[in-house]
Amino acid sequence: MARGDLYEATADGTVSYVDIGLYDSPEYGSVYIIDAEKPAVIDTGLGTHVDVILDALERVGITRDDLRAIIPTHVHLDHAGGAGYLVEECPNADVYCYESGARFLRNPEPLWEGTKAVIGPRLPHYVEPKPVPEDRLRPVANGEKISLGDHYLVTHHAPGHAFHQAVFEHPASDGVFVADAAGINTPRIDGVRYCSPPSDFDLAQCLDDIELLRSLNPERLYYGHFGAVETDGLLDEYADQQRTWVKHVKEKRAELATDKAVIEYFTERADTVGIWDERHARGEEQLNVKGVLEYLDAQSEK
Repeated sequence: MARGDLYEATADGTVSYVDIGLYDSPEYGSVYIIDAEKPAVIDTGLGTHVDVILDALERVGITRDDLRAIIPTHVHLDHAGGAGYLVEECPNADVYCYESGARFLRNPEPLWEGTKAVIGPRLPHYVEPKPVPEDRLRPVANGEKISLGDHYLVTHHAPGHAFHQAVFEHPASDGVFVADAAGINTPRIDGVRYCSPPSDFDLAQCLDDIELLRSLNPERLYYGHFGAVETDGLLDEYADQQRTWVKHVKEKRAELATDKAVIEYFTERADTVGIWDERHARGEEQLNVKGVLEYLDAQSEK
C-alpha cells in the first residue's frame, strides 16, 4: 500500500490502476490504464506524478509511444494537473476532456491561481501545470464516444462536483470511471465519504449525477479516490451520505457564531487523520465544509 503500487481492476488485466501517492496518502489517488488497441490513461494526478504513471505503463507493457489517449475526468489539478507533463512524454497521445474544461488545459493559469487561493495546507504537494498544446487537445461532448480501437468510452456530463466533470462509461468491462461523482472510496475507510469542495458543489446536481450512474447500471465503479469496486449499494449509500453531510453542516452553522467557527469545528474533528496524511486530511475537510457553506449561501439567494 504505497506510491507506485499497481493493481488489476479487471480479471483479464484490461483495466489496471496505480496508486500515485497523492498528498502522501496511500490509497487515495488512482490513475487508470486501459490496455486497448489504442491504450489510454484515465486521469493524471498532479504534475509530480508523471514518473509514477510512466513506470506503471511500462509494467503493463505499454510504451510511451504506444499511449494514444490521456483522459482527465475533470480539470481539478489532482485529476488533470499532470496532463501537460504527460503529453510531452507520450508523443502519440492526445488529451481528451469534457468540452467545458478544455480551456483550462489549453491555458491553465486561471486554474492554477484559483487552486492556490483555495487549496490551503496541501499546496506544497502541487506544481504549476503545463498547458496542453492546441493540436493535442480533443474536447468531447456529452454522449460522445472516444474510440480506443477495440474498446470505446462513452462521455456523460456529471456537473454536480464541477461543471467540467464527466464520467466515462467503459462497456467492455461493464464499468464507469466515476471521477468524484460517487464520492470518496478507500479500502482504509468503511464505506464512501462525502465530497463537496468549492466552488461548484451543488447537492441537487450531485444527486442527479448519482441517478445518471444508476441508469448506466455498471457492475463496477472505477474511483479516482480510490480503486475499483463492485457497485452493490454504494450509489445509494453515497446519496444518503451527501444529504446527511449537508444537513450536518447547515445545523452547525445555525449553532455557531461564524462560518470560520464552523470550518474550524469540522477541521479539528477530521476523522481521516491517521488514515491519510494529517495535512491532507484536515485540508480536505476544510474544503468540503467551505463547499457546503457556499452552496447554502447560493440556495438562500434563490
